[in-house]
Amino acid sequence: MIAEQLNSKDARVAEALALIRSAFAGMTGRIAPPSSMHLMTFESLCEDARSKELWGIGNPLRACVLLTPRPDRLYIGKLAVAETFRGQGLARDLVVLAETRAKDMGLACLELETRVELTENHDVFRKLGFEEVARTAHPGFDRPTSITFRKVL
Repeated sequence: MIAEQLNSKDARVAEALALIRSAFAGMTGRIAPPSSMHLMTFESLCEDARSKELWGIGNPLRACVLLTPRPDRLYIGKLAVAETFRGQGLARDLVVLAETRAKDMGLACLELETRVELTENHDVFRKLGFEEVARTAHPGFDRPTSITFRKVL
C-alpha cells in the first residue's frame, strides 16, 4: 500500500489519533511513566501535521507515523499499526518511507525510542535494521525507561 502525507486540514488526522490511541492502548499498565500518547489531542496532532510530517497508509487508516527532522537524523515517532493489520509489513513500509524522506532531507540516519518493557517492539526494530544506541530514564526514575534505536542509512 502507498503511504500518504496527511496535512493538518485532512479529516484523517482524527483517524490517526484514534489509531495511535488504539495501537498504544496495550501499553497501559505495562510501562512507567505512561505513554505521551495520553497527552495527545486532535489539536496537538494537527499542529504536529503542520510542523512535522504525519503519514498514513490505507483508507481507513491501517498504519501511521510521525516523522520529525532533527539536525542529523529523522526521528520516527508514534509508529502505529492497527491490530488487525499487524504482521503484514506496514511498519516496514513506514520505515522504508522514513528512509526515503531522510535521504531526501540529506539526513544520515533514522532514530526512534521505545520503552524498555516493550521487548516485542525491540525485536521488530532490530529486524528492520535498527541498533540500540542508548538507554535513558524519564524524569523522576532511577532506572532506564526508554531505549533509543538508530539505523544508519
